[in-house]
Amino acid sequence: MYGYRGKILRINLSKKKYVLQMLNEDEAMKYVGGRGLGTKIMYDEVDPLIDPFDPDNKVIIATGPITGTPTPAGGRYMLITKSPLTGTIACSNSGGFWGAELKFAGYDVIIIEGKSESPVYISIEDDKIEFRDATHVWGKTTIETTNALLKEVAAKSKVLCIGPAGENLSRIAGVMNDLDRTAARSGVGAVVGSKNLKAIVVKGSSKPEVAKPDDLKEARKKGRAKIKENGVTGTGLPTHGSNVLVNIINGSGALPTRNFQEAYFDRAEEISGETMTEKYLLRKKACYACPIACGRQIKVDDLEVGGPEFESVWAFTADCGASDLKEAIKANHWCNEMGLDTISTGSTIATAMELYEKGIIKDDELNGLSLKFGDSSSIVEWVKKIGRAEGILGKKMAQGSYRFAESYGYPELSMSIKKQEIPAYDPRGIQGQGLQYATSNRGGCHVRGYLISAEILGLPEKLDQHEIKGKPEWVKIFQDLTAFIDSCGMCLFTSFALNLDDYAEMYSAITGKLYTGAQILELGDRIWNLERLWNLKAGIDPSQDKLPKRLMEDAIPAGPSKGHKSRLNEILPLYYKERGWDEKGFPTSEKLKSLGITA
Repeated sequence: MYGYRGKILRINLSKKKYVLQMLNEDEAMKYVGGRGLGTKIMYDEVDPLIDPFDPDNKVIIATGPITGTPTPAGGRYMLITKSPLTGTIACSNSGGFWGAELKFAGYDVIIIEGKSESPVYISIEDDKIEFRDATHVWGKTTIETTNALLKEVAAKSKVLCIGPAGENLSRIAGVMNDLDRTAARSGVGAVVGSKNLKAIVVKGSSKPEVAKPDDLKEARKKGRAKIKENGVTGTGLPTHGSNVLVNIINGSGALPTRNFQEAYFDRAEEISGETMTEKYLLRKKACYACPIACGRQIKVDDLEVGGPEFESVWAFTADCGASDLKEAIKANHWCNEMGLDTISTGSTIATAMELYEKGIIKDDELNGLSLKFGDSSSIVEWVKKIGRAEGILGKKMAQGSYRFAESYGYPELSMSIKKQEIPAYDPRGIQGQGLQYATSNRGGCHVRGYLISAEILGLPEKLDQHEIKGKPEWVKIFQDLTAFIDSCGMCLFTSFALNLDDYAEMYSAITGKLYTGAQILELGDRIWNLERLWNLKAGIDPSQDKLPKRLMEDAIPAGPSKGHKSRLNEILPLYYKERGWDEKGFPTSEKLKSLGITA
């Protein structure tokens, strides 16, 4: 199986045992790897109605056939489980080098079952698998944990771990690797923590074989040239990182401000990627085999850390009505230390600020900290409290904005979908992105179909951000393509520059099986529908394909998108039809049969 290593490592934490299994070639061909194959394993092995913290819930870490090959930006892995935040199937994506190292060790997938009686970490060095005591790093931050474990294992090992947030079962906890890369969303870190699993350390010594090296060399050469020539991947992202989007999104009138009460931030320049580059950038960083190098290494005062992404900066600035970039960088760093999703953490703080603004949260609950919109002075401290579930507010906020707002009787103030916080694009000002948010299989999420590419950046063609005509078709295309990209092990950012045929050429060269662009989309369509089926069985019905009431009823008050509301209700039925589902949003038997899915 070219591109694959052919092995699944199944680990039972309860028994401290493991077994090796052969990868099912037929399933790999139908579901690719990564997100798709992980979803298939969940569908076959885990009851969708299970409590996410039940030991019988599984954590599946899956690479794709492109992971660990020299293909541009081919270093991703996916972590799949049942989300404690949304109740949906969770699938969180991370880059860096850990995923490639797992492939080098000889494994496509790790399936983690059961629960250890005490804190444990797993050491993997090729075919040597060990269960090791993690009591000494339990309670430690992710950086402390990484540094400690690297002294105990083989040189040049890669570390994946949780922080205090995952240990405390925060529903917005993520999993960290390579110090500042995160499988962040949907609370996956809490599921890992519920199993008393602190870390997985990996060291490998061999690389996956590809079927047609010469063909891959040509496809890589062409792909890298396109990435270099593209304005986003060749200039914007390498120069300023993803935070280059601040001024672009704000200029379109869709930068959520003050917990989505507004969509234009008059101090955007102060938090922009250009400002971060000018004031704080030390150097850019790249993940495995990546020619883009959008990562940042930042220095603020005496703190040298990995720099924040656009959504992270937004969450701790505009969404909180604040413009202190330095404090946002520090808040991002402490999210990494605690093992927290920056989007959900910042959004939960913004929700708390609106609750305070409306007089619902009282001064005597704050313990001397601030929850005023525009005041950055206490944001870092709130991050630490959330990470450690400290104090009454810290414990409540650690459960995410929906449950937090609901505890005060105002769930509508949570800007979330299926209980997961919406990222940094106001769907009232970007209609296709709003449809993608509402229909995302993991709740509020921008990377299940990044319509910003077409509606704002004009890639592959420019769409009117306020128009709804044609958006259901585009949303489906973006969602299906993204499902494939996540499953094959490449970075989504490559889609700014590459087209369907480019992915088909690379995938064909690696696997030795000829694929067309249309077949790539069909693979994505199959994965999307299987996720939908799992969610339906978990009780996530189509009534949850919606946006928060504010975004449907309150027009944007000022800025370039002034007066616009989401028109989701007009296009959602058209999207269902485009998907081949019935008018209520359920996949039809004919649709499933055409994709080879047995319900």
